[in-house]
Amino acid sequence: MAVADLPPLREALDAYGLGAKKSFGQHFLLDLNVTRKIARLAGVGEDSTVIEVGPGPGGLTRALLEAGARVIAVEKDARFLPLLEELADAAPGQLTLIQADALVVDEAALLAEHAGGAPASIVANLPYNVGTPLLIKWLLGDWRPTTMTLMFQKEVARRLVAAAGADDYGRLSVITQAVCDARIVMDLPARAFTPPPKVESAVAHLTPLPDRPDAAVLAALERVTAAAFGQRRKMLRSSLKVVGGEALCEAAGIDPSQRAETVPMEGFLGLARAYIALA
Repeated sequence: MAVADLPPLREALDAYGLGAKKSFGQHFLLDLNVTRKIARLAGVGEDSTVIEVGPGPGGLTRALLEAGARVIAVEKDARFLPLLEELADAAPGQLTLIQADALVVDEAALLAEHAGGAPASIVANLPYNVGTPLLIKWLLGDWRPTTMTLMFQKEVARRLVAAAGADDYGRLSVITQAVCDARIVMDLPARAFTPPPKVESAVAHLTPLPDRPDAAVLAALERVTAAAFGQRRKMLRSSLKVVGGEALCEAAGIDPSQRAETVPMEGFLGLARAYIALA
């Protein structure tokens, strides 16, 4: 049986008596027209290696396999493994199933074991309750995906792309834009999911920048942005007091009377480098 011959996803879920778990932040994307579009937006093809997190019943997985990708699917919820194993049987050699918590998975080790160490992209409908921690792991960790095409709550996706001065601009905006080109490529209403969440969703596509800051600068950026946005309504001379305050701002050429929400990403990189120089 090929992937195209498998029963519809709703029938497969009913056959196994499976439903979404609220504690895991699960909302299933069962419309294959939508999942195929996500695979296209991710640029997935026959030469692609993809890590998918939280495949659940396998709606997005089916689309990735149809596109010809080799998929390593990381699923924490053991209830879905029998259903996903059927999908693996229908696509021999294409799908590897890993039961694990993606927050602690070593992606480089997975790829070394199951894909000959090939570079890989991440394509995922992320569980809502761990989407941001997973993104931070992939943005700042030692292993770097070639691209990331990720479904988030729309408000989170907006933070990734927000510019200084925008309502959605914050720490996540700065960290994301310091290492990636980020774009929202697709919006999805709540009714596209089963069960429908209380919020709308969006797909963001992230491409790592070629001139990524080094690890020391990124560590300093984390500390500086945590201080600045932890008290975002205060002037930088106050919010950054724990990391150097006015002296730090002057070293970076940043007006200490500004507030965090008005400082662009490049300004925060300057603050991070000044923090290292003053340490």
